[in-house]
Amino acid sequence: DMTTEQDIFDQASSQLQTIEPKMRHVFDTVVIVDDAIELGKTQYGRRRIRPGKGGVFKGERLNGVVLWGTNWFVTRPDHIGEFNVRLTLQTDDDALIYMESRGIYKFPREVGPKIADGTAAHTDYYLREHTEFETAAEQYAWLNAIVAVGTGWHHSRAVGMSIYELL
Repeated sequence: DMTTEQDIFDQASSQLQTIEPKMRHVFDTVVIVDDAIELGKTQYGRRRIRPGKGGVFKGERLNGVVLWGTNWFVTRPDHIGEFNVRLTLQTDDDALIYMESRGIYKFPREVGPKIADGTAAHTDYYLREHTEFETAAEQYAWLNAIVAVGTGWHHSRAVGMSIYELL
């Protein structure tokens, strides 16, 4: 067989180009946050922990409240932020869902004060994430088997995310 690596690549990439990602909205969430706990400068960067004080989520397939949550945030030496948000959700029909989102948060330095005082537009910065869900509730078991991504926004007293299922 005289098939080269380039032949294999060309054949595979031509098939992949036909798979254009599509998304379906899962829900939007808003979490009210408390003041940050400053852990300080660690080996990974400036670490802050931001406890959530509750919130809501709304979507076509599920709605409810955020019972509990926290954002573990680090500003790396290259001034890019990484976050790990973990939330406990309770749906309107009392199902419990664990949600974990990890992502990247970046913005020009001059936008920092606007973010801090809540006047920055969501287009002034980049906040993207991927989310995993875990639930024992049969009616929401579909969440356990999806790839989810999202966009977010930040305010001085709240954070929000729009979560989408990658189809």
